[in-house]
Amino acid sequence: MTFTLLFPIFTIDRVQANPNISVSAERAVLMDAESGRVLYEKNAYDPTLIASTTKIMTAIIAIESGKMEEKVKVSKRAVYTEGSSIYLTEDEKIPLKDLVYGLMLRSGNDSAIAIAEHVGGSVEGFVQLMNEKADWLGMNHSNFENPHGLDGETHYSSAYDLGLLMAYSMKNETFREVTGSEMYRSENRDYAWMNKNKMLTQYYDPTTGGKTGFTKAAGRTLVTSAEKEGMELIAVTLNAPDDWNDHTQMYEWGFKNFETVKLQSEGVVEANGQTYYVPRDIYYPLTMTEQEDLSATFYRYDQNQSDLAGVTYFMVGKTPVVEAPVWKERPSQSFLSEVKSFFSRMVGVAPWST
Repeated sequence: MTFTLLFPIFTIDRVQANPNISVSAERAVLMDAESGRVLYEKNAYDPTLIASTTKIMTAIIAIESGKMEEKVKVSKRAVYTEGSSIYLTEDEKIPLKDLVYGLMLRSGNDSAIAIAEHVGGSVEGFVQLMNEKADWLGMNHSNFENPHGLDGETHYSSAYDLGLLMAYSMKNETFREVTGSEMYRSENRDYAWMNKNKMLTQYYDPTTGGKTGFTKAAGRTLVTSAEKEGMELIAVTLNAPDDWNDHTQMYEWGFKNFETVKLQSEGVVEANGQTYYVPRDIYYPLTMTEQEDLSATFYRYDQNQSDLAGVTYFMVGKTPVVEAPVWKERPSQSFLSEVKSFFSRMVGVAPWST
């Protein structure tokens, strides 16, 4: 193996490692949460109904609103929302935080409407926020028309897009805490809410979070995350009669066949008598065979061209997998902080090619 510099802008490949996997799902994806590499996919880019996995988007918008400690006054519209419920009562005042837990653990459709009205000003206003977020995340095969996931003609996403959304959301510590909780008790209730995600509570110990879903038209939908030895993977299945087994099988194959490899380290580096600055670490999942065939090639730009010194292509054989720019020198601390803040939000989401 040979390595050089750099800073990831996007991963290039969609190459899977020819897995010997057969899943019940009509559509599925297994994705590395850090790099965004798709390890396995089955019709992963086809838009379809997604049921209550929609609530991942509702939850992350609510969490990022900064209103988690605010009290929400529950409307009649929320109380009479059809489908799964946490049994809110009209004019009840309950913390937004509790509604998010009720949304994610018990899949409350009434909770989804109450959240949308409080955070978005109206359900319609919140749906606009959902679609703006989807665009920002690069969810190119998605459109939302409600915050709960009940079937709608213009309410859809893809397995790949839901993988992007989950990978992004799991970078938020509050979201991780919520989705990883087996139970939660609101002060407004005299009983605890138990998490419906059996991957987390019963079937697969490395599971770190997720969201279940079901409608008659969508079938069983499931988004989960799992972590072993520092590698976190995201699994998504849509219309999957045997989803618990699908996810377990994909995870076991992924953890067995891939290892997270550090391609570069942040800092000042020297090459051919020149010094350059590498703004961040890059980690990427590779099979043992791919690691043996891994190399990096640095292409230097014209010296008069901007602050970038050039770009490094990390290759597996002749296939480029990661493109990463290198800077001529370390930028000012304020600018560097801005860049790191931006990429801490974006890496693993928008930079991935689709």
